[in-house]
Amino acid sequence: MAFSASDLAQVRFAVSPMWEIAPSFRLLVSGSTHPVHRTWADQVRPRLLAAGLDRGWLSELIPPTGYVPDFLNPAPAAPAPTAESERDAIRTSHADRVRQDLDHLARHQGSLGPRLRTLHADPRARLAKVTEEIETYWELALAPYWARIRSVLEADILYRARAAAEHGTGHLLNDLHTSLSWDGSALRMSGRKQPLARATAGTGLLLIPSAFTGPRLRTRTTLPDPPQLAYPARGVGSLWQTRPATPSDALSAVLGRSRALLLTELEIPASTTQLAHRTGLSAPGVSQYLTAMREAGLVSAHRAGRSVLYARTAAAESLLEAARR
Repeated sequence: MAFSASDLAQVRFAVSPMWEIAPSFRLLVSGSTHPVHRTWADQVRPRLLAAGLDRGWLSELIPPTGYVPDFLNPAPAAPAPTAESERDAIRTSHADRVRQDLDHLARHQGSLGPRLRTLHADPRARLAKVTEEIETYWELALAPYWARIRSVLEADILYRARAAAEHGTGHLLNDLHTSLSWDGSALRMSGRKQPLARATAGTGLLLIPSAFTGPRLRTRTTLPDPPQLAYPARGVGSLWQTRPATPSDALSAVLGRSRALLLTELEIPASTTQLAHRTGLSAPGVSQYLTAMREAGLVSAHRAGRSVLYARTAAAESLLEAARR
C-alpha cells in the first residue's frame, strides 16, 4: 500500500470495542481452550450458551474462519469510541454496503444462512436486530472486563507512540508485526491473499491494537474510510493474571476495609451473591457497598441473564495500581 506524505501524516491509533467482537465470539463458539484467554472463556462461555447467542445473528455473521462482514467494524471516529457509538454506526450502515459485504461472505461460504438472507433483503429493518444481539453479547462477554482490556490496549498505544516519537513512523510500522514491512514509501504485508491498494481505501492508516485478534493481522479497506489494521497488542499474555487478593493497608485506610476487600475481589467480575459468599460479608451489606462505589465511579454493573455482574472501572484499576506501588 503506497503512502503519500498526506497518508503518513494521517497515521493514527484507536481502541475499538467492535473490533473485539468477532475474534472473541469465534473463540467462545469454537469451544477450544485458549492458553491466554482460558480464564475469561471459562466464565463467559456458559453465559453465551444460556443466552442462545451461539444460534443467533452473530453465529451466521461470524463464521469459524475467514471473512467477517466489513460493516461490523466501522472506522472509529475517535481515539476511543464507546461501544454504543460503534453500534450506532453499524445500525445506520448503508444498505448497499451491507448487501455488498453479505455477497462477499456468501462467496466465501457458498451461501447465506436464513437470517442473513432476510438481512440482505431488508438491511434497514434487520440491522436493528443485529445490533440488539451485539449489545447483548457485549454486556455478557466484554463489558464487565473492558476496563482491564482497555488498559492493555492503551498501554500498547503509549509504547508505540513513544517508539514513533523516538525513532519515527517508519520504525513504528516495521515493528508492528512480523508480516509487515515499511520500505520508505509503501507498507507491505506478507501472506495476504488480496493486495493492499490505496485505490480501495481512504487516506491515512488506522492502527487498532486488539486483545483477541490472535497472532495474525486483520484488515479492512473500504472507501471512504482509511484502511484499518488490527494487530495483537503487547501485554495480552498477562491480561488475565491474578493479583494479590488482600487489600493493601493504604487502600483500606481510604475506602474502609470492606469496600477495599470487595474492590480487590472484583479481579474477576462477580454478582452480589458471589461476592458475599467469597468475602463473608452479608448480601445486603455487599449491595450497599457496591452501590456506593458505583456512584463514586469505581464499579460498573452489567446485566448477565438474571444476574447483575459488577466490575471494576478504569478509575478503580488505577487506584489499585497506585496502592500496590
